[in-house]
Amino acid sequence: MPSDLDLVAIEAEVRGELDAKFVAREIAIELGRPIIQASSKAIRALHRGEADVARGFMDEARRLVSELDCGLEGHDDLARSPLAYDAVKEYAEAELTAALLLGQPLPLPSEIGVHAVPYLKGLGEAVGEQRRRLLDQLRAGDLDDAERTFGDMEQIHDLLTALDYPDGMTAGLRRTTDVARSLIERSRADLTSTIVQERLRAELSGD
Repeated sequence: MPSDLDLVAIEAEVRGELDAKFVAREIAIELGRPIIQASSKAIRALHRGEADVARGFMDEARRLVSELDCGLEGHDDLARSPLAYDAVKEYAEAELTAALLLGQPLPLPSEIGVHAVPYLKGLGEAVGEQRRRLLDQLRAGDLDDAERTFGDMEQIHDLLTALDYPDGMTAGLRRTTDVARSLIERSRADLTSTIVQERLRAELSGD
């Protein structure tokens, strides 16, 4: 006996929802790469001391992040997926690295237009950029500046550690925090070794 199920209306409704989600997913894929590229270029420019160039890349990344937010409106699951979060995290890292390297107050998540989770992951990864700065300072013999940089790294880690929420809520922030901790411990060893060597040098030279 032939089936008398009428699936036309069901198919139309689910296709409408899934087609819209597919379009949003393609937007996330299309915009994610240029956001990451612009953010990476901004960080490289910052380390070269080219703050104006970096700002141009960050402004471009922010424009794309805003476009991404509009494209994912109504699709919270995609907006909070690694597909979108990874790109937004890179932008947040660039903005936070800029503030740290330029000695400016850290912007709030709302001030740079990102959600808390990619902001915090970007903050955690900015510790790696601070380590790079610290090593440059040690090579240049700027011990006071290196100690200040190390203090900033510790404060960031303290904040991330204090925000002890389930990984399901924070998209694996705990792992980012653990990586930051390992970078801080290595930086502590580098800083301590350099300070001890400098004191020994000063004692031997009679400074």
